[in-house]
Amino acid sequence: MRHKHQKPHPKKRPPRRRSGSGKGPKGKGVPWLYGTHTVLAALANPERRCHRLLVTPEARSNMGPRLEELIAGNTGIDGGVDSVEETTRAGISKVLPEGAVHQGVALNADPLPEMSLAELCGEAKLAGNGVAVILDQVSDPHNVGAMLRTAAAFGALAVIVTERHAPEATATLAKAASGGLEKVPLVRVGNLSRAMKELKDSGFWCVGLDSQAAQSLAETPMKGLVGLVLGAEGRGLRRLVHESCDLMAHIPLQSGMESLNVSNAAAIALYEYSRRS
Repeated sequence: MRHKHQKPHPKKRPPRRRSGSGKGPKGKGVPWLYGTHTVLAALANPERRCHRLLVTPEARSNMGPRLEELIAGNTGIDGGVDSVEETTRAGISKVLPEGAVHQGVALNADPLPEMSLAELCGEAKLAGNGVAVILDQVSDPHNVGAMLRTAAAFGALAVIVTERHAPEATATLAKAASGGLEKVPLVRVGNLSRAMKELKDSGFWCVGLDSQAAQSLAETPMKGLVGLVLGAEGRGLRRLVHESCDLMAHIPLQSGMESLNVSNAAAIALYEYSRRS
């Protein structure tokens, strides 16, 4: 069964929360998103240009009035999604990577516009407080996605990654973020040490996490603008990134446990910041 939804009259485009980075109007990423939370968040994001929604009748029923409201074009650029097609789970699987857990729904949409570091610094200066997560060569899209989800839960300003040795905003990352990619900018920088200097010049206090640090995270001052700096599991922070931090802190662990998954460490650090702000 196929149903072509007729778009309502275009609405006035809402103010943009983030603009282009100077590298083109769109960020990188694959055009298909999938999974209930991911698709609903993308449809609700006024910065997403949504084209084609594939959904099974069962998933459409389970997603309920919220999906129907978004389909009707109450949010979204130029009136929401272009077309809606009811199909089978197998029909959805055909357009997605093998093994994708799509929960009966997939969305073809343009990538999000990118936020530049300069734009982030400008917004942070105006806010006067807030936290950003800074990742040093964390390459697993599931980990980065999980950190975006946690960052959204704690109201973080951004997640900052390097242009190299970091995942693109793929459907896998978006699924792991469970809607967080729509709420927290993923900011890409060429050189992390220089980016940290720019952040510090804008008022950020950069706190690196290192299991060998003398001071615990609970003992570390974290108020105002803070950048939490985390490295990849095993390698940790690179030397120049380590030296660019204002302070180093560790998360106390039981004997015999050397480290946490990087996304879990980020969640603890974000909670520690949020309870003081």
